[in-house]
Amino acid sequence: MNGMTFSELMYLFCCPPLPSRIAAKLAFLPPPITYDFTPVDSGETKYHIKFNDKAEWQYTDSDVQNIEGFYARTSRGNRIACIFVRCCPNARYTILFSHGNAVDLGQMSSFYLGLGMRINCNIFSYDYSGYGISKGKPTERDLYADIDAAWQTLRTTYGISPENIILYGQSIGTVPTVDLASRYEVGAVVLHSPLTSGIKVAFPRSKRKWFFDVFTSIDKVSEVNSPVLVIHGTHDEVIDFSHGVAIYEKCPKAVPPLWVEGAGHNDVELHNVYLERLKQFVTTELLN
Repeated sequence: MNGMTFSELMYLFCCPPLPSRIAAKLAFLPPPITYDFTPVDSGETKYHIKFNDKAEWQYTDSDVQNIEGFYARTSRGNRIACIFVRCCPNARYTILFSHGNAVDLGQMSSFYLGLGMRINCNIFSYDYSGYGISKGKPTERDLYADIDAAWQTLRTTYGISPENIILYGQSIGTVPTVDLASRYEVGAVVLHSPLTSGIKVAFPRSKRKWFFDVFTSIDKVSEVNSPVLVIHGTHDEVIDFSHGVAIYEKCPKAVPPLWVEGAGHNDVELHNVYLERLKQFVTTELLN
């Protein structure tokens, strides 16, 4: 029935879960905190980032000075941690990066610096409510409020124009990315291992829509009017490859996707084609 097992149907009909509980179970796995902020000055508006051993920082102490830390306040009242990673002095684009569900800014900082240097972009990122040193608890509604606060801070504090911003979402980070991109036109969008909806991840064989579904990016992606690059591993064991294909097929301005043959959910970046495709997208396709 609708591609679901009898036990799955019984669960959904007899014990329909609240959307917030689905979200918490599927998406949010905040790791132990791997960093902290120390004030640059007495005004406490900008901060240095300080990593602990769990962050596994791969660069020099002087490279840490390329990372500016600060806080933003969301519409739901949470104070979230943000960083601006200055990777290239002549970068045309700044990437607003929404990371995956089991990392924080400390763990991602080495990746951000390396990625930005290789594709000539600066990178702005933030921790979701309840992640790292951000306050609050992670919920679907907070995901959208978090990225809105990050977007407004990037626009106002750093004066970056929308046409020079690339929205990049990875895994659960594609959910707020699609939501924001459906409301604002930007330079480009990258969706790395995207999901169509929460129920489709939990019950892949389900063919119908459920009123309590969460993270319904598939319903929003057709409203994205910016160029979109979809990246997905063909052997993704967490978010099935079919999600990436479905998202790609509904994007009005999708560019040729990157299907990484044999890649799973957490190793797409280890394949050479990942950087090659991103470089081509940023340095060639977006400039034509």
